[in-house]
Amino acid sequence: MPPTNIDAIIVGAGFSGIYMLKRCRELGLSARVIEAGGGAGGTWYWNRYPGARCDVESMTYSYSFSDELQQEWTWTERYARQPEILRYIEHVLDRFDLRRDIQLETRVTSAVFDDAANRWIVDTDWGERLSARFCIMATGCMSTPHVPDYEGLERFEGDWYHTGLWPHEEIDFTGKRVAVIGTGSSGVQSIPVIAAQAAHLTVFQRTPNFSIPAWNGPLSDDDVQMWKSRYPELRQRARGTRVGDIFEISETSALEVSPEVRDGTFERRWREGSFNFLQSFNDLITNKASNDFAVEFVHDKIRERVDDPEVAELLCPKDHPLGTKRMCVDTDYYETFNRANVSLVDVKATPIEEITPSGLKAGGKEHELDAIVFATGFDAMTGALFNIDIRGRDGIRLKQKWSNGPRSYLGLAVAGFPNLFTVTGPGSPSVLSNMMNSLEQHIEWIADCIDYLGEHALDSIEASVEAEDEWMHHVNDAADKTLFFQSNTWYVGANIPGKPRVIYPYVGGVGVYRGICDEIAAKGYEGFTLSGPQDG
Repeated sequence: MPPTNIDAIIVGAGFSGIYMLKRCRELGLSARVIEAGGGAGGTWYWNRYPGARCDVESMTYSYSFSDELQQEWTWTERYARQPEILRYIEHVLDRFDLRRDIQLETRVTSAVFDDAANRWIVDTDWGERLSARFCIMATGCMSTPHVPDYEGLERFEGDWYHTGLWPHEEIDFTGKRVAVIGTGSSGVQSIPVIAAQAAHLTVFQRTPNFSIPAWNGPLSDDDVQMWKSRYPELRQRARGTRVGDIFEISETSALEVSPEVRDGTFERRWREGSFNFLQSFNDLITNKASNDFAVEFVHDKIRERVDDPEVAELLCPKDHPLGTKRMCVDTDYYETFNRANVSLVDVKATPIEEITPSGLKAGGKEHELDAIVFATGFDAMTGALFNIDIRGRDGIRLKQKWSNGPRSYLGLAVAGFPNLFTVTGPGSPSVLSNMMNSLEQHIEWIADCIDYLGEHALDSIEASVEAEDEWMHHVNDAADKTLFFQSNTWYVGANIPGKPRVIYPYVGGVGVYRGICDEIAAKGYEGFTLSGPQDG
């Protein structure tokens, strides 16, 4: 059968895909969202593990495109829990009548550019074939869970879970012997909750992480009204910052102040909580000496919170500068290790050797377990894209083009792949920012670009190889001026065996990046090749 023709295919129904659908409709385009899950929500559909909540404050982790939406929705906590965020997404879907163009429980298996027709041919696992002018990948940066290849997992007689693929029914760990492997964001959030239920919890720590207190709590009416009365101003302010949020920005180096001022600044930021701590001084990500002061301060805080000195030292990160690995925001994480029913195992000293039918063996010791929770993260930034057979001009595969690391122009477009857009893709600020700010900026840029093509009777836009090369040089040059390569993290692909070690996000900052994107658009999409039907 011939393919179904449509103007735009959007892959993924998370925050990005939902907003992209709304903007396509406003442009008068026919659009369909293809979503693998049984519901919309992306991250917040799949990640339902105990304690799951956003680590960006809820008043800023929300859409800004509709003031009516901002005024009518009221968040209940400083950091919203997963169920509340999903309710917000459901509200947005209903308010803007978006459900009818979202196709659930469907995976895109391939997206192939038809050179002759100048269209994308998209196949799904339902056997459906679609033909679209534009293909927009809103697949998310953290949407392909990674389970380490431990020998014997298939023989484990208990239950095992990944935090990024959590069952929809409630899991009760009461009376069970549980292992959590991993101490990244999902581990830090789930460990205190699981510990309160389990008969015994053993935490297998691969790499200790820096975590800052959330100081979470209910939002007061005054807090909510302050935001609602100042939303335009605060949103605009956030758009110009490095991280896309309204944190207080320091213009001072940690080396330029006295020890008393430095420690006082760290203490005040610590008491305010959240990623605000990383903004204490302007050189924490670029100057190792300044970063060392922050590391020492957080180490002392960990030692204050953990009773056992040996456990405290194991929890103190010593192999990477603060902020170069995704920092965590926690509620009672370190205090959890003071519980009598919680043990910590250092996987670097006693590596996990195998999963056995009755548990897990590490360092020659058998741990009897009823359940294992893998908080082992994701194949970030590229994993979801590589799960789809994406082919551009002349049949070149995206996975082949990116075999030595992703190459893009602005993290939005790829040379050789016309009319394909990657929302918050590699080479954009994405995971180093408030994602809501970054994804809205990308969606609006893409929508404006499509509108520009229509106004100028153009039907194709493609990044040039030269522009892509220049952008990747800039991305790498920006990263070289920071401490990011001093860490083995998913920011540089180090968490996945065989993954190229390059910088995946753009570290130059949200405000700088937005300005670059705006300037390129204002110059008629400089660095892109634009063509119309007559050019084909």
